[in-house]
Amino acid sequence: MPSLANTVPDVMKAIDPKEPGGPDVLILCDRPVPRPGRDEVLIKVSAAGVNRPEVMQRQGKYPPPPGAPSILGMEIAGTIIAVGEGVGQEQIGQPVCALISGGAYAEYAVAPFGQCLPVPVALSMVEAAAIPETLFTVWTNLFERGYATEGDTVLVHGGTSGIGTMAIALCNVFGIDIIVTAGSKAKCEAALSLGATHAIDYKSEDFVERVAEITNGKGVAVVLDMVGGEYVPRNLKCLADDGRHVSIAVQAGATATVPLFEIMRRRLTLTGSTLRPRDTAFKCLVADELARTVWPHVEAGQVKPVIDRVFAFADAPSAHARMEAGDHVGKIVLTME
Repeated sequence: MPSLANTVPDVMKAIDPKEPGGPDVLILCDRPVPRPGRDEVLIKVSAAGVNRPEVMQRQGKYPPPPGAPSILGMEIAGTIIAVGEGVGQEQIGQPVCALISGGAYAEYAVAPFGQCLPVPVALSMVEAAAIPETLFTVWTNLFERGYATEGDTVLVHGGTSGIGTMAIALCNVFGIDIIVTAGSKAKCEAALSLGATHAIDYKSEDFVERVAEITNGKGVAVVLDMVGGEYVPRNLKCLADDGRHVSIAVQAGATATVPLFEIMRRRLTLTGSTLRPRDTAFKCLVADELARTVWPHVEAGQVKPVIDRVFAFADAPSAHARMEAGDHVGKIVLTME
């Protein structure tokens, strides 16, 4: 049986659409408060990050993985108020943020304890809620799969997205030059102000030509790509010999034609991953890694998420509408308090 900090209600407000639709389906409803199982904790949610996969899930294009709650949302910050077997009662009352497979758009959510990270004094709950999904994604793809390291130059598309702004923050901390693309002069200026080494307006410039100019023809060590489709062969032209291309989304298409002989001749690597379906054991390993390598920088105030706008829980339709409009810079967050 879980140990409780105090009386936990049986019913909570949550956003759990019965059927796909536009932002207007994101209405508050009553759902049972979940109970933590073994190695899990129950968190009273203070804030939840808003992410593009949740927009896709709402649209009916991205169903939750097997066993995940149908309630939307993948990242939370709040206070542990109950623990399952295997988690010490001393954790009750601790402020944490967590990556979860679903259930964040709610007053209470369950998280595997191993996927939780402590919220330091340097972060507000809103900022803490904006970290897990982008931090886990950028770390596992740009650094683990892409092997980005100090002294490298990398190319990241979507420089003002949650992923892009987190990539900028981590590259600044770890001594990596980062070239980003964005869809307007204003967004490029925003990316530069956040610490991007270079920013390319892909609507008015050819990013392949600009990367060649910036790197004096050498190319970049890693491309982090969320576009897919016809971007992939163009990305490969941006890579230096032995470069790595890491795909994390396919917003412009799930197939691409690539020059195999060029890949062979220049020893390029094409890889990628999806984080949400990975099992708890993997995500706990990533959380452990982040606690050792990145969290000291978070505690020191050197790594913070960029917050675009905060919406009240009941105003989730406006939060999704803003994400779909594509005008945001950084993270959109729902606050339950």
